[in-house]
Amino acid sequence: MRWLAALALLLLAACSPPGGVTFHAEDDPEDLADWGVLRVEGGKLRLADGSLPYELATPLFTDHASKLRTIWMPDGQQARYHPAQALDFPVGTIISKSFYYPTDAEGRALPADGPARLEDGALDLTRVRLIETRLLVHREQGWVALPYVWNAEGTRAKLQRIGGIAKVRLAGRGDEFTYVIPNATQCGACHVPDAASRKLQPIGPTARGLGIPSPFAPGHPDQLRWLAQAGRLAGLPETPAPASAVWTDTARPLEARARAYLDVNCGHCHNPAGPARTSGLHLDAATSDRRELGFCKPPVAAGQGTGDRTFAIVPGHPDQSILVYRMESVAPGEMMPEIGRSTSHAEGTALVSAWIRALEGACEVKSTN
Repeated sequence: MRWLAALALLLLAACSPPGGVTFHAEDDPEDLADWGVLRVEGGKLRLADGSLPYELATPLFTDHASKLRTIWMPDGQQARYHPAQALDFPVGTIISKSFYYPTDAEGRALPADGPARLEDGALDLTRVRLIETRLLVHREQGWVALPYVWNAEGTRAKLQRIGGIAKVRLAGRGDEFTYVIPNATQCGACHVPDAASRKLQPIGPTARGLGIPSPFAPGHPDQLRWLAQAGRLAGLPETPAPASAVWTDTARPLEARARAYLDVNCGHCHNPAGPARTSGLHLDAATSDRRELGFCKPPVAAGQGTGDRTFAIVPGHPDQSILVYRMESVAPGEMMPEIGRSTSHAEGTALVSAWIRALEGACEVKSTN
């Protein structure tokens, strides 16, 4: 019964040991430390016992920021496997994603260069600049998103529902830019993959996203098996869904890498049930119809976002494709994704452009006469 589940969670919160995780079933603490999933101690950002770090096959681009992702579930609880959507996490789950920049000897911010580098299960704060930590909390009534912003010293993160900004200059990457921290409402722009339900959901920890070896638990074939062997995942089939390609793995086919990049950066909105479904452009992993993928597809209502280009994807011609134009742009009303970045991702755009350049076919431009 629902009330029994809620009571169990309240008791869990009340009985959490000092320094452990406290699940807040109703209130939203002003201080990130009050959750206990992450704590600053001895110049390091440490994970709570039972908080599992994870990595995605191909991660979302966020202004070249590095990310430390964790999942915490109540003792004895398990997520359930789903072949296409995010794993079904139990009530009481706390998912965290901390955005930061590694720093060099001069203290300059460096672009992300792979998974979070943990030493003895912790992030060395003398070598990083923390920006924000976003929590997804699974309460009895559903998921809620809470944005926490770190102070300049990286010692404390406070709840900031209105979001915020941070000035960042990346070493070797040009001028200073404004990193925009989304407000609590904007979280729904990405975390509502089903527009009809209008419910917040996790979008990263899917079977295809987690089906790679863990950089945090060597020796396991993939993170799904790791979770299952740890007693944290139920229903994992003997042969789980194929993992997404790692977008930087040149041993994988070009199309697989480009599609994985588009799936994680665009597919949560551009899917048949998502907020951008009315565009008719579906960039999620499950879509295979060439027209829905944008091949020779004119825009429905892109406005100035077309860049005076006719089709979303013009095979052989990335310079004529609206998709590439919107990935390159940083102008409001033109860029895609429309939130979550202030800079363009040259490497990601180059990958998608290379895929389009390799496509065969031609688009017929109909005469209006």
